[in-house]
Amino acid sequence: MRSVSPTASAWFKSSYSNPSQACVEIRFGGGAVRVRDSKDHGNGPSIAVPEAEWPTVLAEVTGRLPAGANRTIRIAHRADGGVDLRPRATASLTLSYTPAEWDAFVAGVGDGEFDLPHTAEPAA
Repeated sequence: MRSVSPTASAWFKSSYSNPSQACVEIRFGGGAVRVRDSKDHGNGPSIAVPEAEWPTVLAEVTGRLPAGANRTIRIAHRADGGVDLRPRATASLTLSYTPAEWDAFVAGVGDGEFDLPHTAEPAA
């Protein structure tokens, strides 16, 4: 069940994330979806994904599409279970997530928490 209600201007994380845990954070707006790491306390970099590409990113995250299917973010799974995200346009930026952070994000993606607001189904 969808338990978050994203807005275009607010950063949010998965409802599966531990409140005191760092996590994958998302913000919708301006024709793009921005991804950042909450460990940076809002001061770190973010990766912009065009809205048209976001569903492909989510499908790759959940395994509905193969690795490398999206054209915006390289999703690199590490041996420890964590994940590094890198924009395909530049190799100099990396967002790194622990296994718990990534698992919480993937669970939220599976529940539709990160679907674009105008395509998401309303909460039941």
